[in-house]
Amino acid sequence: GECLHTLKGHQGLVVSAAFSPDGQQVVTASHDRIAKLWDAASGVCSHALKGHLGIVVSAEFSPDGGQVLTVSHDKTASLWDAASGFRLRVLKHRDHVSSAAFSPDSQKVVTASHDGTAKLWGAASGLCLHALKHRDCVVSAAFSPDGQQVATASHKTARLWDATSGEWLCAFRGHTGIVHRLAFSPVD
Repeated sequence: GECLHTLKGHQGLVVSAAFSPDGQQVVTASHDRIAKLWDAASGVCSHALKGHLGIVVSAEFSPDGGQVLTVSHDKTASLWDAASGFRLRVLKHRDHVSSAAFSPDSQKVVTASHDGTAKLWGAASGLCLHALKHRDCVVSAAFSPDGQQVATASHKTARLWDATSGEWLCAFRGHTGIVHRLAFSPVD
C-alpha cells in the first residue's frame, strides 16, 4: 500500500470518497459544503461541486459514470454532470437528507430524509415519482441489485417497496433501536 496522491483542497472534514465506475475519477464530500471531482491518475481537482448550503455528507457516481449524486444537510440531494461539474437537478425534502442512491440502471434515485420520507426520483427529469412514508426519520435507502425494489431504514424498522409503483411490500421489524444502514445481498 503506497500512497499515490493526497487529495488536498477541502476546508472541512472529508466524510466520503468514491471512485467512478471506470476508476478515472474520485469524488469527495466535505463538511465545507463542497464535493470535489478529482483526476485519479494525477490527483488534481477537476471540478468543485458548489451550491449546497449545508454540509455534504456523501457523494457517489451513477453506475454508468455520467452523473454524481451528493447528499447534504441543507434538505437537498443534487445531481451533477460528472464531466463538466454542472449541477443538473436539486432534489428537495423538508428536512435534512441522510442518504441517497442510484438505481443499477442509473435511471432513478432514492433519497432518505429526516422528514419521514424516502423519495424516488427520475434521474433525468428530477421529478419525484413516489414518496415512501415512514413514521420516523428515514436514515438509509438502497435499490435491489435488479432495481425492482427499494429498501428503507428508519427507527426500529426497515421496509421494502416496489421501485416502479412505490407500493409498500413488507416491513422488517424486531430491531430495538434505529436501523442506521441496510444493503441487499449481491446477485450471483
